[in-house]
This record gives sequence, structure tokens and C-alpha cells, in this order.
Amino acid sequence: MHFPISGVTIDPLLLVSLGFVVGILGGLFGVGGSFLAGPALFALGLPMNFVVGTDLTHIVGKSIVAARKHWTLGNIDLRLALVMVIGTLVGIYDGVAAINALKKIGMVNQVVGCVSIVVYSGISFFVAYESWRSAKMPLGKKKPSETAAVHKDKQAFRGFAVWVQELRLGPRIALPFSGIQSISIVAILLVSFVGGAFSAFLGGGAGYIRMPSMVYLLGIPTHIAVGTDLFEIVVSASYGSYQHAMSGNVDVLIALIMQTGAAVGAQIGATLTQYFSGPRLRMAFAPLPLIGAGLIVYGLLYGHAVK
Repeated sequence: MHFPISGVTIDPLLLVSLGFVVGILGGLFGVGGSFLAGPALFALGLPMNFVVGTDLTHIVGKSIVAARKHWTLGNIDLRLALVMVIGTLVGIYDGVAAINALKKIGMVNQVVGCVSIVVYSGISFFVAYESWRSAKMPLGKKKPSETAAVHKDKQAFRGFAVWVQELRLGPRIALPFSGIQSISIVAILLVSFVGGAFSAFLGGGAGYIRMPSMVYLLGIPTHIAVGTDLFEIVVSASYGSYQHAMSGNVDVLIALIMQTGAAVGAQIGATLTQYFSGPRLRMAFAPLPLIGAGLIVYGLLYGHAVK
């Protein structure tokens, strides 16, 4: 099928299947699946500026479905999410501006592609190492009300997350839902700003940046980080889609076709989070960004022209 907006020809069944897989991954890991969706679209021949804008657009509906499911499961820290929205929106604006600047000089495929490879590979190796370390660490003292899985997950958030939580930087906020007595609002805004910028620059909701950052830097329990990140993806994807659409970077038809599969997969993925402990959930996520990096390499070698 030919898509006149982006000027590419792609089998619609491939797009539906890709959307379904991405929906499952988004609901399960809270990362939107853009670390696979974007690279897959690039490998199928879509220019990178359309990859970024279209990927953002298609995950809006899927993320709403997944976030609603996580809300019913009690996995969303609404106070944390509302603070993060501010940094997310500012980051998106800057990310869209960077894409448009690269598009004007004809370097969007090369620069975004190379940054994607570095980011995806780094995240994959870091998450794999930390998950392996967390799974082997002793449990320590457990509260009577905690399950062993929840307690073990909390033990992973020692070290740097504790240091971040103790930073005396600007106003502070309590996040009782996430079990955090006090944390700097500036730290939360920095995490959300980086997530928003990556969302607009690399595509998707940038949960592959924001979700690990919430876990390892802010100390948010994994299941709450997944649900809260999906709430943030709804915001970042909606605003980012609008900004990219105004810049001519969105193929709406491709996004709609992918959404038909993604909406179903999102509900399945969100339900599956109940059956994995935090370290196991992160370990399962670890190899996936490497697949995305491989698809980007293939796309760069195959060659694409900016539309």
C-alpha cells in the first residue's frame, strides 16, 4: 500500500502486527514500545522525521488504553505524574525544534539514527546489569505488610536513588503513594524534561528513558513507574504529535493502521505486569532496545532520503 504523505509503500498487515507487538510491550514495560516501533518503521523505509512524528501519533490511543488499565490496577502516582507534566512539555518543545533544524540541513536520518543506536544500546546494557545485580542481592529486613517481590524491588533502589532523594535542591514534595517521604521537585522536573526531549527527538513516549530514570534515579517502585510513565506518555505523545504535525512530520494513515493493533496489545501487556516482579520485569526489558538499535543500523545501511 502506498502512503502519499510520506511517499513510501508498506504492507498494512505489517503495520497492524507491529502496532500489536508495540502495544503489548508498552502495556507491560510502560515504555510505549517506540524503541522497536521507530526503528522498525525506519527499516521499512520511512524517513526519520516521519518515523519520529508518526510513532508519537500512533501511540496516543494505545497509551490511553494502557494507562487506564494501570489506573484500575493502582499503578499510577498521580501527584508525581502532574509534576512531571511540566518538564515533559518543555522538553518536547525543544526536541521538535532540534528535529526541524536537522531536517533543514538534510541530516535528520544520520544524526537521529546514530543517537538512537547509542541511547538504546546504553539503556539495554545498564538495565541488564542492574536487574541481574538486584535479583541476586539479599532482601534485608522486610515490613510485615510487604510481599517478598515488592520488598526485593524496593531494595534495588538504594545507592544513587537515595542520594537523589536527599538532594537539598529547591522545593520538595512527598510522594506517599510511591513510598517516598521527600524528594526535590527539581530532580523530578529534570527527569521529565529529558524524557520529553527524547520523546520529540527520537520518537515515541521516551519511556525507555523516563521509566528507567524514575526507577534508578528517583527510586520509584517498578510497577508504579510503569503506570505513571504511561500516563506521561499520553501527555508527551499528544503534545509531541501536535507539534510534529504542524511541522509536516506525521503520516496520519500509517499511525491509524498501527493503532488498530496497538489498542488490543496494550490491554494484554498491562494485565501481564501483575505476573512479574520488579527485577524480572526489568530483565525482560533489557534485550529489547538492542533489537531497536539493530534495526536502526539496518536502516542506515539500506539508505533513506529525507522527505
